[in-house]
Amino acid sequence: MRRALIIPGVIVLFSGCITAAAASTITYENGIRQLLDKHCLACHGSDSPTMEEFNKNTEGYKAKSLGPRFDTYENLMVVVNGTETGALMRRLDDGTNTKDGKPGNMFKNLGNNDARRAANLAIVKQWIGGWTLKRATDISEAEKNAIRAPRN
Repeated sequence: MRRALIIPGVIVLFSGCITAAAASTITYENGIRQLLDKHCLACHGSDSPTMEEFNKNTEGYKAKSLGPRFDTYENLMVVVNGTETGALMRRLDDGTNTKDGKPGNMFKNLGNNDARRAANLAIVKQWIGGWTLKRATDISEAEKNAIRAPRN
């Protein structure tokens, strides 16, 4: 009799954990897009150049306060796990992963105070999974595969 009561309780407990874990999965559509809208798209929106265009005239675009376009999942993935793998991570890192301890040049834009920046960085890191500051030419296949960054 006791086992019959314990087993359903355990099932309910574990199913609740699975539901909570699934609900907390960060995706582009349920967290990252909103974060970009609020903190990034003023300089990385639809008026910004593609990465290819940006690389041809970096200083000219910087003078206009425009960075590479992140207005769609596809454009963002170029700097997450594409031809410019790691670029987003290098720019948003808080300095804990750098030799000199300096944060990336865009970390300051993740929020208006240290707590907000740390919370938003944690969201981005959870979404990406395999956080790396390496460039596309230096990353191993295993490191590249560890980058999740799900769309949905």
